[in-house]
Amino acid sequence: MAKDLTNSNLDRQNILNNQYALSEIQKAVKLQGILFDNKLVFLIEHLADFYEVTPRTIKNYLSNFEDELKNNGYEVLRGKRLIDFKLTAKWADLSEIDFPDIKAPQLGIFDFRAFLNLGMLIVESERARLLRQAILDIVIDTINAKTGGGTKYINQRDEDFLRSWFKGENYRVQFTDALRDYVDMGNFKYPLYTDRIYVSIFKEQALDYRTILRLQKKDKVRDTFYAEVLDLVAAYEYGFAKLIEEESKRIGRKLTFYETDELFRSFESQPLWKPLIEKARVKMASRDLAFRDALHLQLEEYITPLQAEEFERFLGEKSKELAERLEEAKDVMKRLKDRG
Repeated sequence: MAKDLTNSNLDRQNILNNQYALSEIQKAVKLQGILFDNKLVFLIEHLADFYEVTPRTIKNYLSNFEDELKNNGYEVLRGKRLIDFKLTAKWADLSEIDFPDIKAPQLGIFDFRAFLNLGMLIVESERARLLRQAILDIVIDTINAKTGGGTKYINQRDEDFLRSWFKGENYRVQFTDALRDYVDMGNFKYPLYTDRIYVSIFKEQALDYRTILRLQKKDKVRDTFYAEVLDLVAAYEYGFAKLIEEESKRIGRKLTFYETDELFRSFESQPLWKPLIEKARVKMASRDLAFRDALHLQLEEYITPLQAEEFERFLGEKSKELAERLEEAKDVMKRLKDRG
């Protein structure tokens, strides 16, 4: 999916919150700057020189995107903070830059994130355009390197995935058993009510979801769900299974299609689901766009930038491939199975 960073705050923020990608971008750019507070920072003049624009152009972007740039590392130094900068900053050999009057009562500085943030905004600079292309390539390469070349099953790198998946399988059996024993329909009832649950939670049938994630025939939809989605699907399946069983026993026969449908409509409309559904939609839509480059159009309003903790969760030291987790979790899985 082609991304225009100049027009998308969401895409910009997903990059700027990805510390793994930022580290690789910084290695590639190799900027000189001023060492302050153990990190490189840059002045307006440095950025104007790098991007081959005037300082006035930089100031215009600062005026138009001040909140975003401040959130991503731009800082205006005043008072003691400015004095500390003057006393402790280690100035690199940047003699070609005309530094501003450091006697001024305030001074704006950019850290590397803010430098990149500005580069994602400037449309007048050819260097900025080339940098944006490089950034997008590096982000993709970094995620692929961390996930072994593909993101289809990046959800399985989460340390919570395995437990949610295994417990969900047990609840799935109780759900299908309830449909078998208490609903008077053919085998069509299994995919039908599975889809009803998926549509209720994330507004897509299994086929829609497969298409968006570009899954192959051999891929199982549930194996690509994040732990939060698996937990909510399990809650739906177990809760609905119990309702079906109770209603069938109350009336002394299997439920018809119409009765089962009405029961589901009542079940899904319970207000307790609302916060859980909204959370699951945000997680699925936001993570799939950032990690899988997959856009769930039905959930577009729920997409938010991922925080740094999310990148750590799926790309960091605690994230592991499913095969490693299975090996480590054999005893845990056996205990769960025995309980089920």
